[in-house]
Amino acid sequence: MKRLLDVRLGRVGMYTLVVGVLFALLAVTLIFSVLSPDLISFDPLVLLGSAAAAVLTCLVAGRVFGLLFRVRPQDGSAIITGLLLFFILQPSLEPAGLGGIVLAGAVATASKYALAVRGRHIFNPAAFGAFFVTVTAIDPSIWWVATTPLLPFVAIGAFLILYRTRRLGIGGWFILVSLVIVTIRLLLFGQDVGGAVGTALASYPIIFIAGFMLSEPLTLPPRRWQQFVVATIAAVLFAIPFNLFEVLFSSPELALLVANLVAFGFGQRRRIRLSLVGQRRPTPGTVELTFQPSAPVRYHAGQYLEVTVPHGPADRRGSRRVFSLVSAPSAAHPTDAPTPVAIAFSLPEPASSLKRALVSLEPGQRISATGVWGDFLLPADPAAPLLLVAAGIGVTPFVSQLTEAHRRGEKRDVVLVYAVSDVEALAYLPELEASGARVFISAPEAPDTLPTGWKYIGAGRIDGDRLREHVPDLTARTTLISGPPGLVDALKPALRQAGVRRVHSDYFSGY
Repeated sequence: MKRLLDVRLGRVGMYTLVVGVLFALLAVTLIFSVLSPDLISFDPLVLLGSAAAAVLTCLVAGRVFGLLFRVRPQDGSAIITGLLLFFILQPSLEPAGLGGIVLAGAVATASKYALAVRGRHIFNPAAFGAFFVTVTAIDPSIWWVATTPLLPFVAIGAFLILYRTRRLGIGGWFILVSLVIVTIRLLLFGQDVGGAVGTALASYPIIFIAGFMLSEPLTLPPRRWQQFVVATIAAVLFAIPFNLFEVLFSSPELALLVANLVAFGFGQRRRIRLSLVGQRRPTPGTVELTFQPSAPVRYHAGQYLEVTVPHGPADRRGSRRVFSLVSAPSAAHPTDAPTPVAIAFSLPEPASSLKRALVSLEPGQRISATGVWGDFLLPADPAAPLLLVAAGIGVTPFVSQLTEAHRRGEKRDVVLVYAVSDVEALAYLPELEASGARVFISAPEAPDTLPTGWKYIGAGRIDGDRLREHVPDLTARTTLISGPPGLVDALKPALRQAGVRRVHSDYFSGY
């Protein structure tokens, strides 16, 4: 089941997934409003009119601000913002209520452009739009999505989004902290435990925030521990009522905005603009693209870059994708000229529209990256022995890590098990050889030649037994696995069962 979920979700772009889930939630809401008006009290026409007003406002405002700021608007992002506002603000077709929805959509869209630093917006747009109309008393937010009949559908949607983004831990932590605090508050008011928990889940937008808003990648910091800090701040501000000088009152949108500010302080504070320098083919089925950034890019070896490549027509995977950085971080001083960065990816047939657009770029053409993320890092202690397991293009983060370690002169004890489906798919062999790592190759047939110290270990799927056979001291090593979800999901429990306690993984979903 887990592997099937990985494969299916990996084929869907994030914009497509979130838009699809939100439209499904809208459809469920309309069905309830028609068949069970006692559960959803809003008239179906009011719901449809409010949703249309919110979405159309965000789409039109996106086009207008895109022209003003000379930026190509993202229709998927606009639709998401509009639907989120629909579930936050009270549906209405009255002039005042409808005007509030329209104003919130316009302000939310404007925040993407006006409240941005070097191309990167600071705040969750829907939260900012809702905050504006609430603090000005134009149309106070009610977060009506937090209701019992919608709870299971919100939970399913939130799970799919958090699972796809590998942020189940962050979302779960926000839910746990918020749930504990709200439950304690309700217990103090005399509710029993069961009733308090039920009220917290059904009447507070805890799960909706965790799945649909806190998870937005552009307003999250790059490192996992930083994301837990941000989630904790958001949960505490959300769950504990406060009133500052009769001006600022506790609200879900304010909690999110404060958390966004903290996240912005942690991360790369600009949208990264990249100009193509050149491309090469490390293997017949692999493409490496090297870009010159307009400003220095801060990253750690093993992290990934999310690029945006506007193109049309885009397939269902959309125009944004994450790629591991195969280049090693520069040792240059931050004030020096920015150094090139490189990504690499497989190019299957048929390739996604985004990959085709990337490959068709000419030198000098520009794309942008929304930021750098990831915690797939080597241990800080260079004396820690390592076991690295890579499948196919999953070798790219290890190339970055081992190149950086070699550049620093670190003498790490590294064993790399490198599995490919075709011997011609072995990539970056010179870089791996230069790093000094011991490399075990698993392929259908043996390579013609291997560097000194390398070993061909035959064909077949890498599993716990094969690793124990060739790396007898694996329980003493910190293990990092990089590759398709099927490999990672199978190896992690097998290694833990074999006694390996420290296993870190990086999923290459959809490759």
